[in-house]
Amino acid sequence: MGKYSDNPAAVSALVQQHQMHRDTYIDAEIYALEMKHLFANTWVFVGHDSQTPAKGDYITTQIGDQPVIMVRHTDNKIHVLLNRCPHKGTKIAIDRSGNTGKFFRCPYHAWSFKTNGCLLAIPLKKGYADTEFSDSEASHGMLPVGAVHNYRGFVFARLAASGISFDDYFGESLSSLDNMVDRAPEGRLEVAGPPLRYMHKCNWKMLVDNQTDTCHPMVAHESSAGTAIKLFEDSDWPDDRPKPMAMEIIAPFMSPYEFFEEMGIRTWPNGHGHTGVHHSIHSDYSMAPDYLDSMTAAHGAEKAQEILGENRHNTVYFPNIMIKGPVQQLRNFIPLGPDRTLVESYVYRLVGAPDVLLQRTAMYNRLINAPTSMVGHDDLEMYERAQEGLHVDGLEWINIQRLHTEVEDFSAAQVENGTTERQMRNQMQAWAHFITVSMGGTKEEAAQ
Repeated sequence: MGKYSDNPAAVSALVQQHQMHRDTYIDAEIYALEMKHLFANTWVFVGHDSQTPAKGDYITTQIGDQPVIMVRHTDNKIHVLLNRCPHKGTKIAIDRSGNTGKFFRCPYHAWSFKTNGCLLAIPLKKGYADTEFSDSEASHGMLPVGAVHNYRGFVFARLAASGISFDDYFGESLSSLDNMVDRAPEGRLEVAGPPLRYMHKCNWKMLVDNQTDTCHPMVAHESSAGTAIKLFEDSDWPDDRPKPMAMEIIAPFMSPYEFFEEMGIRTWPNGHGHTGVHHSIHSDYSMAPDYLDSMTAAHGAEKAQEILGENRHNTVYFPNIMIKGPVQQLRNFIPLGPDRTLVESYVYRLVGAPDVLLQRTAMYNRLINAPTSMVGHDDLEMYERAQEGLHVDGLEWINIQRLHTEVEDFSAAQVENGTTERQMRNQMQAWAHFITVSMGGTKEEAAQ
């Protein structure tokens, strides 16, 4: 065993109030502990129920390093099952999505299971007579995860059989999901096609950190967004003609430090938080024709204005997703190793809203989050440089001290200057707690 596996105090010591040790990002043993404990004890995004609209529809994904299947059962409920046959361990489903009908069938020995995981049939079952098979784990079928919660279409799961409840884990942070869904005149979203996927050669937490890092856009994106703005300004685009949608999207990335300071950052307990309390890079998008009318008809004038006036930038749901309410996007940061992360970028349709809003959402995804994007590769370059740089000996700590106070309380919501690194500190305090709580660690140890 290594120095961390049986030592929750040593793991907690990697996170201090204003810094975290580089091992949290590069150490293979720490990564294994994250997979075993952190991703088991937290509520992790699995998928959206519109991805499985019909009975028997399923998607495959993973929670930490555990492969899972999200499937709609015959009673229309969503189940999340570990993607493993209880017989010899064969993966049941390998396609990213499909329809299995009324049951899953193992491709190895043809054991079959209901879509809620219960064992349905075994070929030559008489061979198990008088073997006490009914007392075995295998007799119960495919193993479900510890808990599942469908919140307004977004399906989350906790691998651990017991632990913090969904409501206690997310609390007031669910207001960001509420706002994204409420922007649909019919009050629901639909996934619009498969996500864009591309690999990042870095630790998954680097992507999570970057979502509320507001001191990098005007620097890292100068070569992309800055160049696009310069070319547009040098063009002969008429002043009285609406700015192109692409320019509305990309220009705010070059906003000055003062813009991001004034936008504010809100943090919630358990590692959740968001940029864009007062305004964001999405605040000045053009209003789609007839959209306000349809929202007013659905919610009333005052409520419609309240919903559309909320323009949060990036909301991080710890441990590993970010959502953008104003453009209906979700990014899922799937860890594949200490220095490998698969990023999935989903876009959603506002049911009942004009199609131009989906067009803008898709354009944003292509410009910012795609393997062929302009802006995303600026970030990717920085992540990979940081992953390499953290192996430099002599500097073992990562500094997240900007606007740090002597003693910070992460047990309640708080709003601060939009360039604070408080949300990164908030995330790492949650990291220390949820990774050690099932190792025998305590909240007090994690907070030291």
